[in-house]
Amino acid sequence: MHVLIAGGGIGGLAAAAALLQRGIDVDVYEQAQELKEVGAGIQISPNGNRVLDALGVFQQLKALSCDPVRKEFRLWNSGRPWPMFSLGKTVVENYGYPYLTVYRPDLHGALADRVRALKPDAIHLSCPVAGLHQNAQGVALELKDGRSVRGDVLIGADGVRSVVRNTLWGPTNPEFSGMVAWRGLIPMTQLPEHMQVQVGTTWIGPGGHVVCYPLHQSKIMNFVATIEDRTWTHPGSSMPGTTEECLSDFAGWHEDVLTMIRLSPTLLKWALAKRDPIPQWTQGRVSLLGDAAHATLPFLAQGAVHSIEDGMVLARCLEGVPAADAPAALQRYEGARIERTSRMVRGATANTERFHSRELAGEDSAEIYLEREWSANPIFERYDWLYRYDAVNTPI
Repeated sequence: MHVLIAGGGIGGLAAAAALLQRGIDVDVYEQAQELKEVGAGIQISPNGNRVLDALGVFQQLKALSCDPVRKEFRLWNSGRPWPMFSLGKTVVENYGYPYLTVYRPDLHGALADRVRALKPDAIHLSCPVAGLHQNAQGVALELKDGRSVRGDVLIGADGVRSVVRNTLWGPTNPEFSGMVAWRGLIPMTQLPEHMQVQVGTTWIGPGGHVVCYPLHQSKIMNFVATIEDRTWTHPGSSMPGTTEECLSDFAGWHEDVLTMIRLSPTLLKWALAKRDPIPQWTQGRVSLLGDAAHATLPFLAQGAVHSIEDGMVLARCLEGVPAADAPAALQRYEGARIERTSRMVRGATANTERFHSRELAGEDSAEIYLEREWSANPIFERYDWLYRYDAVNTPI
């Protein structure tokens, strides 16, 4: 079995590591000239860390990351806190692994190191994808430089605007959601002392929300502020923004939020895209993984984690399978993953209203709303099924 992976992001590298561990040959084709990730924060819940441990990168990543003591909500204008759930020892006792807040380049680098340790020349840079061809004997990945590489299986891990997906089913790119996310990374020592905390905080308010948590051994505070009812005319998915514009978007919010905006050395604006779950990932010897298969709004903190899960389940489905039987194995992979990831996409979309409800405008209505939507039982129903999942051992 020889597997080609289009895309060297987190999902593609997790899949490559899982496949190589099982003795399956892999080549990863990445369009970038240098293997690196945009510096930003991501959250890796216990279900993701379970897979990373099986891949041999968890301990390295944990040493570079943060293990917050809790997640909490805060009301947009008054700053009133509202507990979401305890982390630290509590989440380890419940699910076997911690909930880490991670600097994205740290995770990407750890996965790349693991892949190269297993196969030094597995990752091919400067290889943008142009298309593909397949028949009963194999699949050819066509590169933009005119080369064609052949394998038994092709996995499209090439993101929200996947060339592999669009080649198989026509243009199915996500649409602009009407929401813009502001992102910044703040040196922790520049924040006031009361804000230098090991807590994941979500500030929620009518029409917007702000997420902040520590990264990179608590050296950085990750800041993401989402505002709705916006337009987007820029040709790319992100662009630089100004402090003044961000402050205008969050006028009237708590001083702690405004402080993070002012202290962010740079601010980038990102157009948040949305797409309904697609009904099919696999065609013959080709299937999809990560954002190419299930692009999601980032409101459930599971986008990277689900890509990592995909990679593990894919490798398990292909392990020990003759090349001739690869199409059936890919169907098994899709069947094992599509319901869970579709539920994740729908859950992230539903959280938009939960984070942005107009009921959050006033203190009294906000308390009633939080008790109804974010007390212990609703939180358990929305998150327990995510964190309890075991991609390493779940039946396939």
